[in-house]
Amino acid sequence: MHRITITIDDGLMAELDRMIEQRGYPNRSEAIRDLARAGMKEAARAEGQESSCVGVLSYVYDHEARDLARRLTRSHHDHVDLTVASLHVHLDPERCLEVSILKGNTHDVRHFADSITSQRAVAHGELQVIPTQLD
Repeated sequence: MHRITITIDDGLMAELDRMIEQRGYPNRSEAIRDLARAGMKEAARAEGQESSCVGVLSYVYDHEARDLARRLTRSHHDHVDLTVASLHVHLDPERCLEVSILKGNTHDVRHFADSITSQRAVAHGELQVIPTQLD
């Protein structure tokens, strides 16, 4: 590990300390390492450098919507190369939560997630992408 020295203004330091407290970091160094990783991940995404990833796709949908459950299942079967596992939860008589673990080329994972969450009667869709080439 390398030791570095940085200068941070008082306002930013106060914000950082609040975040450290709220998230329960053991020290400032660990918080700054996490922020650096997040920044590098975002920069790689913006520059199109991400090549492979694992993703967690979660979405809520109305299983009573015409043919939607069948179309969603068909999409997962059509992308068996990306879909590692899925969890299906019945939230109430009309709505279901689906959580899918995806793995593959980042562009393909994002495209597949967009095709799912853009379906009519799919709500609250979100994809968390974790690059596999970054430490």
